[in-house]
Amino acid sequence: MRPTAQRATVIAVVAGAIAAGGVVGPRVCGGARISPVDVPLPVARPRRCEQVTSGADLQSAVDRVPDGGALCLGDGTYFGPLRVPRAITVWGSGRAVIRSRGEGTTVRLSGRGAALLGLTVDGSGGRYDLEDAAVAVEADDVRVEGLRILRAVYGVLVSRARRVLVRGNVVVGTGEPALGLRGDGIRLWETRDSRVEGNSVSASRDVVIWYSPDNVVVGNRVAHGRYGTHLMYSSHCTVERNRYVDNMVGVFVMYTHDVLLRGNVIAESTGAAGMGLGLKDSGNITARGNTFARVTAGVYLDGSPNGDDEANTFEDNDFRLAQTAVVFHASQRNNSFLGNRFRDNRVQVAVEGGGDALGTRWESNSFDDYRGYDLDGDGVGDVPYEVRSFSSDLTSRHPALAFFASTPVLALVDAASHIAPLFSPQTILVDRRPRIRAQEGR
Repeated sequence: MRPTAQRATVIAVVAGAIAAGGVVGPRVCGGARISPVDVPLPVARPRRCEQVTSGADLQSAVDRVPDGGALCLGDGTYFGPLRVPRAITVWGSGRAVIRSRGEGTTVRLSGRGAALLGLTVDGSGGRYDLEDAAVAVEADDVRVEGLRILRAVYGVLVSRARRVLVRGNVVVGTGEPALGLRGDGIRLWETRDSRVEGNSVSASRDVVIWYSPDNVVVGNRVAHGRYGTHLMYSSHCTVERNRYVDNMVGVFVMYTHDVLLRGNVIAESTGAAGMGLGLKDSGNITARGNTFARVTAGVYLDGSPNGDDEANTFEDNDFRLAQTAVVFHASQRNNSFLGNRFRDNRVQVAVEGGGDALGTRWESNSFDDYRGYDLDGDGVGDVPYEVRSFSSDLTSRHPALAFFASTPVLALVDAASHIAPLFSPQTILVDRRPRIRAQEGR
């Protein structure tokens, strides 16, 4: 497929993401890229609140409000640091700005039931080792909603908490050219039973869910970063209906089990390390109804699952315009690919180290390079779909040739083996019931 046609297809996929609230058209804003559609979720003003005017001592105002009370900030600038140690709501319009003085965390929510709503938090200190953040959450039942967060090392940092809601915020990181020098847009650490929902995160490093089981990441838009979402030791989580565009990696799951990834769009994860979904030593992962478009590797499997008592299922996903749609680090078992669609990929499936994917279950997938037929018209190919690779056989015998993997050199080797089959190439996979494209209904 020509580059212009590839771009048109990617635009069509991302346009679908836009229709569902996706990320579009980055522009420069204070050194970081932000989308014009990224508007914080409107949050209603509390019915009863103490009015605070710009320039007031905000900490003194918080200290005198009783539990269950609220402060409503007028438009203008207030200075941190601010600590909210009780069940107090702090609300403001987007024109009410709490600004960092350049040191430490700007707003710290340490009281159970505290809420920070609607306003803008601008900046934080610059210490990575102290985890300087725009907003730090350190208590249960806290709400962080409808904020615009700018130029902070860490955007929202949640630690050792339960039932936290991080919803409808726009987080724009520092946009440092080196991804590793940015902080995380949103991070959950030892946090359970919480929701990260409907946020827009751009120009930061990662959205991180670490040591944090039983959480939901839903309806977010993450762009121009490193990891769209990174789960580690965070089992029983759901990652659903998110839009990941122009990140190095869409979603990476490590040492984690029982995760559902459903209805996500992952596009433009290109470059040598570009990856849509990566699994490392993780099992009982279900990826259903996701779209992977223009990525270096659509799905990358390394030691996953890592036990015979676990399995991974990839069902009803779209793989389009990938350098390689599915990559196995080595021959692995207990993975199933069911009813997926493979379109316009340079390579459909590859196994590093010269192995094969014969231990994986392939059933009812649709491949655009299938050359079989369907004489009985039941929508299922009458002959199996097979991927054979002479280049994989060569690299397994001569590991030094792996340097040329995914290059035109080895592609020509495979082409020659089909044109003049003097040698029998290695079989990589077999789908005995490939779906015929005309019968897909999609």
